[in-house]
Amino acid sequence: MPKPHPKEFRDDVVAVARRGEAPIADIAKDFNISESCLRNWLKAADV
Repeated sequence: MPKPHPKEFRDDVVAVARRGEAPIADIAKDFNISESCLRNWLKAADV
């Protein structure tokens, strides 16, 4: 199992996704994570 990403990294990626300047798929690709991973991070940030 891969090591989890640091919280700061997750927060930065979520902030970029929230700006809505690019599709989720493109943002995930740019940060080298899966699209489903990013969607999970966005859901977790809403809680």
